[in-house]
Amino acid sequence: MNMFKRLFLNTAGLAFLAAAGGALAQETPTAAPAGVKLVEAKDVQALQAKGAVLIDTRKANEYADGTIKGAISVPYDPEKSAKDAGFDAAQDKYDMGKIADKAKDYVLFCNSGTCWKSYKAAVVMAKAGYKNVHWYRNGFPDWKARKLPTE
Repeated sequence: MNMFKRLFLNTAGLAFLAAAGGALAQETPTAAPAGVKLVEAKDVQALQAKGAVLIDTRKANEYADGTIKGAISVPYDPEKSAKDAGFDAAQDKYDMGKIADKAKDYVLFCNSGTCWKSYKAAVVMAKAGYKNVHWYRNGFPDWKARKLPTE
């Protein structure tokens, strides 16, 4: 009986660790990817005041439900690649037709640190030669919580 109890506890412990590891893997990195600057709400406001384009990378229906005032919708959809910093962008679709000027400032956001769309879009843009890509990791929930302008 003692052996079965130990086996059960070991199995339960491994299941817990696997579940916890899976949850942690869902979080986006806390540092910006190469060629991208990590920004906070105050930085987003300053960039927007200077003419930066704010890009909401969430699905069109999420954008329609509310976004940062002045942001445009450029959904990173469909998102089929792994929620991982080493994702394969070829599995996804990101139409950059609305954002052709590679010298302009762009701020990408989605639904906080568990939403990978803005992270992935920022990586894709940086690799495509966009020079001023900013990633607002905390995204729309943070913006709303700060009671900043929305539409």
